[in-house]
Amino acid sequence: MLFNSIEFLFFLPITFLLYWFVFKSLKIQNLFIVIASYIFYGWWDWRFLILIALTTFCSFLSGVLLEKFEESRKIQKAISAGNILLNLSILCLFKYYNFFRENLTYLFHSMGIELDWVTIDVLLPVGISFYTFQALSYTIDVYQHKIKPTHDIVAFFAFISFFPQLVAGPIERATHLLPQFLKERNFSYEKAVDGMRQILWGLFKKMVVADNCAIAVNTIFADYQSLDGSHLLLGAIFFTFQIYGDFSGYSDIAIGVARLFGINLMRNFNYPYFSRDIAEFWRRWHISLTTWFRDYIYFPLGGSRCSKWKTMRNTAIIFLVSGFWHGANWTFVCWGAYHALLFFPLLLLGTNRKYTNTVAQGRWLPSVKEAFQMISTFLLAVIGWIIFRAETIHQAWDYIVCMVTKFDFSMPAHGKDPLIYIAILLVVEWLQREKQFGLQLEEKGIFRYRFVRWALYYIVFITTFLLAGEQEDFIYFQF
Repeated sequence: MLFNSIEFLFFLPITFLLYWFVFKSLKIQNLFIVIASYIFYGWWDWRFLILIALTTFCSFLSGVLLEKFEESRKIQKAISAGNILLNLSILCLFKYYNFFRENLTYLFHSMGIELDWVTIDVLLPVGISFYTFQALSYTIDVYQHKIKPTHDIVAFFAFISFFPQLVAGPIERATHLLPQFLKERNFSYEKAVDGMRQILWGLFKKMVVADNCAIAVNTIFADYQSLDGSHLLLGAIFFTFQIYGDFSGYSDIAIGVARLFGINLMRNFNYPYFSRDIAEFWRRWHISLTTWFRDYIYFPLGGSRCSKWKTMRNTAIIFLVSGFWHGANWTFVCWGAYHALLFFPLLLLGTNRKYTNTVAQGRWLPSVKEAFQMISTFLLAVIGWIIFRAETIHQAWDYIVCMVTKFDFSMPAHGKDPLIYIAILLVVEWLQREKQFGLQLEEKGIFRYRFVRWALYYIVFITTFLLAGEQEDFIYFQF
């Protein structure tokens, strides 16, 4: 079920009303959340429910067993490793089986050896990487004594399957989200209104910015060899904003919907295209995933508390794993390697933590230096997104070469509407860069008048549906 679908337009208010005004006890609310979430997820394919239920039950059981064998660290280690291996095996089977089969077949064929593989037509479950990582965080946190295991199986099922963030994040930690299902929740009008504002801004980013950019992106990438460099650059920029509007838009909607149900989800994007270097970009892009890799892979490997060489090794591993997490294609691995190479100079110079504040804080405009840093970082990200969008590494390289060698400084004949929508997005988010999202307005100045705020919301709402592009699936559903 898509957030921007007619089905969800009916699903959300019905679920909201039943949740707050019919099912008022905590346990019944949690059970209702599980049922609603399984309806939401099963809307794509009911068979997906078997897999998420298996993942959830095994992770819940691992927590119970870890507590039971508290006195034996050896048994606990085996239980934790077993559940992690089970979840990763399921993920690899559904997401990476065909990738490994094809690449191993090609490798052995080049050596004159023919392999006869069993062919499996694997249907990739929507969002499997997201809920698998969420389940893994629980087992690891219980094993590391960061959280006590829960015996409330309904609350645990609600934690794993919570429908707003089920299929594309944010990837929540058990330490943050699970406790919220174990305590009473009270309706807050202010929180609900704030959630609605964030939903509205997320819909604008998805339906107006991302979906309109997608039309031009699909056209340009499909016929890139016959187009001039200015068109190719525009196509790359459009995809840069398509994936941002699409993914950050989903996160805004998810966070806003969760607030309607009294649940707080972590922030997943913090205006990444205003970053002054690649390190800052990765602190602001897909925050829930980057911090997951940091806490569960980078730190255990030694993090930065080791030699420069080992720190660079750990960083490379994180970026390569992050790339491979996105999909079973060498383009994603190459995209991860590309960002690792951009990160290394900052690491060697010790400037990877230089920019942790908001750019041009307290000022209307950035300095010349800040503007140059943001533009150069943005262009480096654009090149990375070409690799990410391409179907093969050869296509990515060919696209970049054509973009550079055939550039003629001409104004592309099409795609002007998305440029206007992108400009609106950038202006709003620049003015709101110290806020959580674009429509989080302070009640001061002209916005101290309620009718002005509501007039703005109605304008954004009407504009979103009038200017919406062709409906597209959220890009990160495939991951």
